Amino acid sequence: MQRHDLFHLSPDAWTGILGRAWDAEALACLTHWRNHDLPLVVSRQTGMTDDTMVALGLPAPARWSRRRLAVQVRADGLGRPADLPGVECVAGLFPSGLVDALPEQVRIAGSFGWQHLTGLACVHADSDIDLLVRVADVPGADAVAALLAGHRQHRPRLDGELIFPGGAAVAWREWAAVRDAAAGQVLVKRLRGAALEDPLAVA
Repeated sequence: MQRHDLFHLSPDAWTGILGRAWDAEALACLTHWRNHDLPLVVSRQTGMTDDTMVALGLPAPARWSRRRLAVQVRADGLGRPADLPGVECVAGLFPSGLVDALPEQVRIAGSFGWQHLTGLACVHADSDIDLLVRVADVPGADAVAALLAGHRQHRPRLDGELIFPGGAAVAWREWAAVRDAAAGQVLVKRLRGAALEDPLAVA
């Protein structure tokens, strides 16, 4: 299990979630999620001391004020996994030729990804395209960062993370800046926390 993984929930897990004290807007959003069997996303497990529990998030669409709702469920309440959409959901918004140049299995997170998943309005005028690009090693990360850096000024803005084997993730813009400077540390996000690290030691 890694950050950004999606899971549908069991009926019992939903019963527990909806039985908690929520305001009306949050309850309406969560009820819609349950009724339409929409997935939740694995969030950073910071502060989670009980290994039987998992922290999940739900980025609410516009109709529920774009709130970020957080829940905790028992691990045995996780149902079948789901996938974030691929680049086909936003291919028409990419710079010419970029889709074919990117590695396989690029996923779209953020508002564009969730709009595609839910069919609800999530994207707004300032929405970035959040890419999740899996890379095998430092040279692979350098290549992807250089490719994306060639489109820094593109709109919608191309944002997102480089994800290394094991789940360590770095924002591609930060990776590019530090590698271009040939010095410095990057913020590395992992399932159970985040820390500044030497980029050469991430992979």
